[in-house]
Amino acid sequence: MVTRRTLALSMLALASPIRRVAGSAAAAAAVFAPPGRPPPGARKFTSAAIESAIADVRRHIADPKLAVLFENCFPNTLDTTVETGQLDGKPDSFIITGDIDALWLRDSAAQVWPYLPYVAQDERLRTLFRGLIHRQARSILIDPYANAFMKDPAARTSLSWAQSDLTEMKPGVAERKWEVDSLCYPIRLARGYLAATGDREPFDAEWREAMRFVVRTFREQQRIGGPGPYHFQRNTEVPTDTLAAGGFGNPSRATGLIHSAFRPSDDACTYPFLVPANHFAVVSLRQLAKLAPETGLAPELAAEATRLAAEVATALEAHGLMRDSQGNSVWAYEVDGFGNSLFMDDANVPSLLSLPYLGAVSARDPRYVRTRRDVWSQRNPFFFKGSAAEGIGGPHAGPRLIWPISIIMRALTSDDDAEISRCLRTLAATDAGTGFMHEAFDQDDPSRFTRSWFAWANSLFGELILDLARRKPALLSGVFS
Repeated sequence: MVTRRTLALSMLALASPIRRVAGSAAAAAAVFAPPGRPPPGARKFTSAAIESAIADVRRHIADPKLAVLFENCFPNTLDTTVETGQLDGKPDSFIITGDIDALWLRDSAAQVWPYLPYVAQDERLRTLFRGLIHRQARSILIDPYANAFMKDPAARTSLSWAQSDLTEMKPGVAERKWEVDSLCYPIRLARGYLAATGDREPFDAEWREAMRFVVRTFREQQRIGGPGPYHFQRNTEVPTDTLAAGGFGNPSRATGLIHSAFRPSDDACTYPFLVPANHFAVVSLRQLAKLAPETGLAPELAAEATRLAAEVATALEAHGLMRDSQGNSVWAYEVDGFGNSLFMDDANVPSLLSLPYLGAVSARDPRYVRTRRDVWSQRNPFFFKGSAAEGIGGPHAGPRLIWPISIIMRALTSDDDAEISRCLRTLAATDAGTGFMHEAFDQDDPSRFTRSWFAWANSLFGELILDLARRKPALLSGVFS
């Protein structure tokens, strides 16, 4: 059976070595990071504000390789993954992940997130965001337990690996893996868009009903009175692509935490309470409550979101922590409520590393500092260190394969100039001459990589450069000089 995982690994096997030559920085940039954008006439979407931002930021990047990577990666979502139009008389934006022709709630929101600082300057860009907010609301109303959706709301899945799944597959659903973060990202996007524009147009009755579905689904998956309606099984040789216990997942004890069947990597949870996803849910529920006055959400729903956030936050403190080798508390990656816990981290966001990025904890919080130290170390079984790079991967791609997302996230959550500079150097040295970020690359040989077209990683890299341009411009103007 062809799956998302086997598709990525087959691409890894086919990736050919990249020729390396010596010479000046400019020559290296020409070899390693060729201009990779489609010609203007072939781009899916163009924003004057984004084009202006690319030109402005690039002038401040001293290293030519880094500059070309930014120019390629930052607009990649717009250049290659966006299809806009109208659906039911409203703007509609369908945004695929890259080489998989489906919309993931998580990926689509993350892919456009770096464009928010420019959305107030560009009406076409605002329309794209309105269309995506509408599309995500429609998708949630089709099935709040699904992670990915088809462009045609009446179509059956075109994903070969999902066509025989044993679950309640509905028209319009591409894949039905229940992941807590799938319902968090649309709230994050809505909050960011409203803060950037003050535009209330996308927040109509359909969006408000979708938010009611979000809160209801989180409540169901606290599993206070039973397992709830969701179950999922797949006929597969990959254990992390299916759920145990008749499709309901490994057992958990009701604690107030939200049960997640799958991680943001689309891999099955070992213990069903995914701690970083529950942190994200707390942030998102509180954001949803604060959106109520401007979006017309019922006060009762806002109050319920606030109560639920408080319950999950309390449960995280009671059940989401474990001890490091010195006996100090750190955040677990997963727990089950029975006292069992798993320490690891996965590159996909929400992760333990990403907690400050998502607004869940302070980067200076002692428990986060200890957790961060341990996830970027051999204590994390998915931390890989080789001759080319070090970073975090995950079961989805497998041993030795580092995800650039983890290196980008390390820089985004750091205030240390030396640490950020190391991350930039690593990212610039491991694109395998393509001019883009990938899903994952081999720790010793970056020319062996998965997914040459993975828009989330490209967008996040663009976000990092924009963040540094505002926060630490000196690193961009001189980091490689």
